[in-house]
Amino acid sequence: MTTAPTASRFPAVLGRRAAATGALTAAAVLLCAGPAAAHVTVDPDQAEQGGYSVVNFKVPNERDDAGTVKLEVSLPPEHPLTSVQPQAVPGWDVEVTKSELDEPIEQHGKQITEAVTKITWSGGEIEPGRFQQFPVSMGRLPEDADQLAFKALQTYEGGEVVRWIEVPGEGAAEPEHPAPVLQLAPADDAGHGHSHGGDDKAADADAPKAGADGTEETAADTSGGTDTTARVLAVAGIVVGIAGVAFGILAGRRRGA
Repeated sequence: MTTAPTASRFPAVLGRRAAATGALTAAAVLLCAGPAAAHVTVDPDQAEQGGYSVVNFKVPNERDDAGTVKLEVSLPPEHPLTSVQPQAVPGWDVEVTKSELDEPIEQHGKQITEAVTKITWSGGEIEPGRFQQFPVSMGRLPEDADQLAFKALQTYEGGEVVRWIEVPGEGAAEPEHPAPVLQLAPADDAGHGHSHGGDDKAADADAPKAGADGTEETAADTSGGTDTTARVLAVAGIVVGIAGVAFGILAGRRRGA
């Protein structure tokens, strides 16, 4: 008689233990995920090789008692970018630093002898609990690299500097202060090789392409063929649907007879 109440308490005890375990697990996940989400990153984090892209450097404030007052981003010297234009950010001053190239680059028929190597934003403030994005249009992106690492220095009020300069190794664990990394993927099958703008993108989009039979087809021709195929498939689907409904009605009548 005395064992029944004790046994009835087991489900409640197990439930409380499960709830406590779940809460601890969730807390551990949040603690582990918190710092990773607070890194200086780039958005988007992927672009096409040989193209142009607008990259946003996303800078969160990790301090509770100080604001971020300066950001310095170094561009990789081994892959110089000939077109770098930061977008104006309200409340912030921007300084673009250029350096002489070891070897000139020929682009669009011109000899390029210098390239942007650093961008510095200052004069503003990212308050605790906030983040700021700093957009930069850049290109052409290299065709012989699968990523670009941008080493960044984040300065807080009082002079503290956090150095986001560690380049993650392939297959290795993420470092404590990883540098923002832009992954580079091969151009799409259309061969445009541009993303997020660029003077050559519109021309490439309108240029004729060779069709399967060796003739030239424009983007409009390809789009028209795709629309026709979609309509045919849609009509076929409707016909199949009507046939299925009719079959169901006939089968119901036979069962009723």
